[in-house]
Amino acid sequence: MIELSHLKIMIALHEKETLTLAADSLCLTQSALSHQIRSLEKRLNIKLWQRYGRRLRLTPAGELLLKVAKQTMPTLEQTEMTLKAMGEGLEGSLRIGVECYPCQEWLTQVVADFLDAQVNIDIDIINKLQFFGISNLLNQQIDILITPDIFKHKELQYYPLFEYEQVLLVSESHSLVDNQHIKASDLADQTLFTFPIEKERLDVFKQFLWPNNIAVKVHKKIESLSIMLQMVEHQRGICVLPEWLADSYSKLYKIKKIRLGKKGIYKTLYAAIRKEDQSVPYLQEFIELGIKNAM
Repeated sequence: MIELSHLKIMIALHEKETLTLAADSLCLTQSALSHQIRSLEKRLNIKLWQRYGRRLRLTPAGELLLKVAKQTMPTLEQTEMTLKAMGEGLEGSLRIGVECYPCQEWLTQVVADFLDAQVNIDIDIINKLQFFGISNLLNQQIDILITPDIFKHKELQYYPLFEYEQVLLVSESHSLVDNQHIKASDLADQTLFTFPIEKERLDVFKQFLWPNNIAVKVHKKIESLSIMLQMVEHQRGICVLPEWLADSYSKLYKIKKIRLGKKGIYKTLYAAIRKEDQSVPYLQEFIELGIKNAM
């Protein structure tokens, strides 16, 4: 039977690459570590690693076990932290994954209200998911996912938080500034700034440009919102943001919002949880506060 210690060994061998360093990181002697590895290989009847001089290299079987270790250890570590918190009088920890780059201001207020209401619940915000939030949720590495996209899955439940319009932002000196709305072709000669997200998940591409067979002249990814808006203000390009966020920054920068198309582009922000957790009271309270603080 594969044990937790075996998973820790595989990760240590992969990270340290030598038996000496791996043993030191696990607080074991080299002989004890070698014995545990040989014992597991004998039990599984397969080689997990090979020596190349002083270095260790995992076999395909070892790589498979390493992959399982990397998937399993974060969940076990988080579970241990949660159980310790419960033992210290806390009811648990709410781990929130965020797939919405511009949602920090809204989330800050929701978290503040939640902490006031749930004094025995800790919160961990995970906003560097690189847009694999669904797998993190299904693998129980997070408890709730804030996302503008629905990925249908039988184990997931989505709750709409609020609807918002995506708008174009341009400098007050831009040639498009007097337009009430724009056509996709108006952006063909423009530099478009976006957050570092795949084009397939950006509404300006999939709902506005691509359906009209239009490509922008240049597409640049910028992680910092303030830098993006400064670039727009100084006519280095344009960007698309939720209207509520655009309104909150309109007094700080010389920019103007313009509707995308005559009807505009509307989105809904969702909170996704596992269906098995629908009865968890503090998850439902967080969702209710999210709706209450709709932008």
